[in-house]
Amino acid sequence: MAPPVSEGRAYAIGAPDEGVEGPEPLDGPGGAVEVANRPQPQPLDDELPPEPLDNPRRLLVWPAPDVPTQQALSDRGYRPVIVNSREEVDAQIAAFPAALFVDPLTGPITRKALQSLRQAAVAAEVPVLVTAGLGQASREAAYGADPAVLLKALAPRDSEQHPPRVLLIEEHAEIAAALEQTLERRQMQVARAATDSEAVDLAGRMRPNLVVMDLMQVRRRRAGIIDWLRANGQLNRTPLVVYTSAEMDPSELPRLASGETVLFLAERSTSDEVQSRIVDLLAKIGTN
Repeated sequence: MAPPVSEGRAYAIGAPDEGVEGPEPLDGPGGAVEVANRPQPQPLDDELPPEPLDNPRRLLVWPAPDVPTQQALSDRGYRPVIVNSREEVDAQIAAFPAALFVDPLTGPITRKALQSLRQAAVAAEVPVLVTAGLGQASREAAYGADPAVLLKALAPRDSEQHPPRVLLIEEHAEIAAALEQTLERRQMQVARAATDSEAVDLAGRMRPNLVVMDLMQVRRRRAGIIDWLRANGQLNRTPLVVYTSAEMDPSELPRLASGETVLFLAERSTSDEVQSRIVDLLAKIGTN
């Protein structure tokens, strides 16, 4: 039987010229997400104040999951709770949510919205997982803001004097070079590890503010970067962005070195394998 065909929505995101922050309308009125003028959060439901044994366990999500993702999360014992603002995240903290899961399949998220959600989660010591897609986009097909700007919004800097430190875990040199170029152009320090094992050694030396990695390189059972972050008290303050290159045509990899954008924060594979790995990762980072 032929393997299932991956499905999903694709939004091409192109890198702007150096020094340009990318199209601003996404952050203003009528943008994909408008955080500042959200209504006040609704009262928590009657079962609150919740207990740590809340079952199914709450998972803060943005936006509403698509049907396959919703089913995958429910099958693993999660109850997705949609949050659109920092206030809505704060309103759920007493429920001991497992994580904040940003999975923008249905459209792009703005820099301000992403930063607001991340700040609320980090302040509440809730792990943050963001999914992305991987591919190549020409400037003619560009849509939305520079993904490096969005990634920069995810990195909780130590101070204004120190640039964000990004740990990139990617085995393909072409992909790593393209990602490094776009991140460093946004004044982020990038350290690259080819494997999860290398990442653990590197993390001890650099103490990353953000981890960007190929989903297929996350160890499913053995100790790895997730366990290192937890053991060193960094998991709740170091957002993770995961993507996969498993379904890319190998012949396309050298083209990524051209410097064209490779991360898409509004697209990812929805194959069963990818869905399963994402839910496995959520279970891994949401373990107390």
